[in-house]
Amino acid sequence: METTQEWYIVKRSAGNCEIVSSDQIEQGNTDIIEQWGPYTSHDEAIARRVGLIRSGKCQPV
Repeated sequence: METTQEWYIVKRSAGNCEIVSSDQIEQGNTDIIEQWGPYTSHDEAIARRVGLIRSGKCQPV
């Protein structure tokens, strides 16, 4: 059975938002302030990140 990759948007302590895979979330990064997701595709995560930047919740990388 195939597992699908999930994508998340995470806000780091510096205020920047990055798109990371579910594998990277599970590693337990301590500098994550907020996270959004999961999203089923990388493209969807990109579109959502643009919305977060436009709404002022995130700074671009």
